[in-house]
Amino acid sequence: MDFPKLKSIIEGLLFLSGEEGLSVKQIAEIVDQRVELVTDAIEDMIGDFARQGRGVQILKIAGVVQLGTLPEHAAYFEKLAYSPARTSLSQAALETLAIVAYRQPITRVEIEEIRGVKSERAIHTLVNKDLIVEVGRAEAIGRPILYGTTKSFLDYFGLASIKDLPEPGLFEDSENLEEETQLLFNKLDMNQPDVSDTDVQSVFDFEEEGAFPEEDIAVDPEDDSSGSSS
Repeated sequence: MDFPKLKSIIEGLLFLSGEEGLSVKQIAEIVDQRVELVTDAIEDMIGDFARQGRGVQILKIAGVVQLGTLPEHAAYFEKLAYSPARTSLSQAALETLAIVAYRQPITRVEIEEIRGVKSERAIHTLVNKDLIVEVGRAEAIGRPILYGTTKSFLDYFGLASIKDLPEPGLFEDSENLEEETQLLFNKLDMNQPDVSDTDVQSVFDFEEEGAFPEEDIAVDPEDDSSGSSS
């Protein structure tokens, strides 16, 4: 394997590993290369990213290598984090948000039973955007987290309370889930006060959340993750 290709593969692996990152040994095993060569590639990438003025950097923290943002850009990331309704949500996140809105309080496993696919990343996205929040723990093995919508969710859609949601019979199962989600958010869209067309469009721009979209990952019926705390 040539050196540029090795660096390219490592960059992709770090992107997919997210906040967990990977150790040099893990990377070496995946790419089937010597640890020393992988170490050299990572050091070279660190220099490349700095010289090219990239928007991300490679961090080495507690024996783990991961991608991270630049501290000098923090002000822009804060704007994104505190403007949850003005950033795009994927179809997966919108479906998850709709299910939580109608079936709250609800656990991750129950959400996945309705959607038929893994929903961990969608839940993580919605929590980060302050659209859903942990509201308690279920009385079940492992005391899984119960999720509900937030005041930010109500404020953005112009709802006085969750009782103002239209058609409470929606989202009982996964049939026609995408269509029902679109209908719901179209109706909620009409309740939004003083929001420009551009802002509305940005909310319902169904972009992919990244590689391996959740819709491609079916829930394993033998999965015993119902005891998970997430």
